[in-house]
Amino acid sequence: MQLSVRSSQSTRLVTHTSRWARQLAGTRHFSFAPGRYKQRLVILGSGWGGYGLLKGIDKNKWDVTVISPNTYFNFTPLLASCAVGTLEFRTAIEPVRRYAPKVTYYQAWCDEVDFNQKVLKCMPATRPLHTGTFSGDDSPSHLIPKEPFSVRYDKLIIAVGAYSQTFNVPGVKEHALFLKDVKDARRIRSRILECFEQANQPFLTDIQRRNLLNFCIVGGGPTGVEFAAELHDLLHTDILKHFPPALARLAKITLYDVAPNILGSFDQSLRKYTEHTLAREGINILTSHHVERVEDGRMFVKEQGEVPFGLLVWSTGLAPNPLVKTLDDIKKDPRTSSIITSDQLNVYTKDGQVNPDVWAIGDAAKIEDAPLPATAQVASQKAKYMAKKLNKLINDQEHSKPFEFHNQGSLAYIGGWKAIYDRPSPPGEEQGFMSKETGRVAWLLWRSAYFTMTLSWRNKIMVPAYWFLNWIFGRDLTRF
Repeated sequence: MQLSVRSSQSTRLVTHTSRWARQLAGTRHFSFAPGRYKQRLVILGSGWGGYGLLKGIDKNKWDVTVISPNTYFNFTPLLASCAVGTLEFRTAIEPVRRYAPKVTYYQAWCDEVDFNQKVLKCMPATRPLHTGTFSGDDSPSHLIPKEPFSVRYDKLIIAVGAYSQTFNVPGVKEHALFLKDVKDARRIRSRILECFEQANQPFLTDIQRRNLLNFCIVGGGPTGVEFAAELHDLLHTDILKHFPPALARLAKITLYDVAPNILGSFDQSLRKYTEHTLAREGINILTSHHVERVEDGRMFVKEQGEVPFGLLVWSTGLAPNPLVKTLDDIKKDPRTSSIITSDQLNVYTKDGQVNPDVWAIGDAAKIEDAPLPATAQVASQKAKYMAKKLNKLINDQEHSKPFEFHNQGSLAYIGGWKAIYDRPSPPGEEQGFMSKETGRVAWLLWRSAYFTMTLSWRNKIMVPAYWFLNWIFGRDLTRF
């Protein structure tokens, strides 16, 4: 009896054991081994250099952080068209957060870089927080002070760009408008329409109207020339159609430059063609003129004296970004304060050593002994070079090829469906096919180039759509 009980218990134990063993054999076991550490790549800026790199970098391999006061990228060649209503503002911008959540973004300014500790000190670029319910009262007693913060990096890209150069002319920052950002284009467009609405008031004299409708542009580079041409198109189409003809005839466009010629980077034959075309369209070109100071509604020119204006657009080159001025631990150009880089775009320390973890691209930097123009084309090519280089580095592949700039040529719109195109040949070589073009052919090149350069499919559709709509229906003259 005792033997049979023990035999039964033993049988049940074996049965349960074998069942448990089968369940255990069918159970899946998971490994919780730590994943591979992703190096943090910090990009300062969202312009042609920063945004171009953000677009091409491998975001699955890098822990990418972008720090920029702007939440968008400016497609600068289209800003002149936006300023007169040929295109809408959103066709000239691309959002940085398009690449989130793969990318961390902070709307902030970088105020300081500690290259030894690899730490950035930043200040928020957002509006200050209110202590209670938002009431529109921005007095200090109702605001919470902004708190600075720090960000660590493994690799750093300095692509902060440059500011508009004023040459310390008094009053420029207070009374002139610039054209480097879509916000500038919005202000200019609003001011143009405001000038015509003000000049249309019945109690003004013709002298007051003429002063209000005197549009002055300081700077004879591509930006200044293109804005003058776009403004001329607006005045002689939609303004002439929808405002009293006598009012439109009072409008005047004047282009000032301190140099003896406009478009100094273009071939002389193209400069002459542009000057002749603009003069024939009624745009005054005053070269070798010096602005001494600017006041509200008037500027003082050394060669002319007092010049009243309704709108003053200032486009005279580039000034160093404030962050670049504070970087005392790296090598900079003593004349322009631009960051000096190697041919692989690494920055140099004060003692001339290459910093292997920091690069500088765009308008904030220049390659040592290889000066290149501060253009969108150069910044874009540097961004593509850096994206290729960093993607190879993160995969433990060698990349020692130096940066090479391939000049695709320069374009400028000069009004009336005309443009100029200049593609200089390398020294010692003959001019190639279509190296210099003018008129309608260059205009087609201008439009096709900027259409293909737009970075998103949305804007590749929207830009030609607005070109077509405004050709059929005219520009929108609403001011709001």
